[in-house]
Amino acid sequence: MRIYETAFLIAPNLSEEDTEKLIQQMADVIPAKKGKMINIDKWGKRKLAYQIKKFEVAYYVFFLYKGEADIPSELERRFKQNETVIRYLTVKKEEDEGETTPPKKEAPKAKEETKPEPEKTKPEPEVELKTEPEKKKKASKEKPEEGK
Repeated sequence: MRIYETAFLIAPNLSEEDTEKLIQQMADVIPAKKGKMINIDKWGKRKLAYQIKKFEVAYYVFFLYKGEADIPSELERRFKQNETVIRYLTVKKEEDEGETTPPKKEAPKAKEETKPEPEKTKPEPEVELKTEPEKKKKASKEKPEEGK
């Protein structure tokens, strides 16, 4: 079984009762498909970053659940049929969330490694390399003058 997170936005013109009823209908899909609901997170009405279907506000809901791949597809099918769901997104999460935390702890070490890099960068050799070809050019100019 995989872990999924589905976020969906409900139109703000629904009553609270209808909103709760819709959320419950969508949540009932998960156990019906032999999945396990981990968490339902209701953010409530929030302002959208931009208009979606002429709405500036929407009711945000997040489902975190375990199940097979048919559960997100069934939820999405139902979202498409329902006009009050104005936007949705399903993301497959890592099964072992503990594995994602160690790389975050390693990130500061990477920053420490980047601090010495400015010291390691040597603009002086680049300057020296640039000056050496100029000397060669001068030398090459002198040779044709000597030949004249």
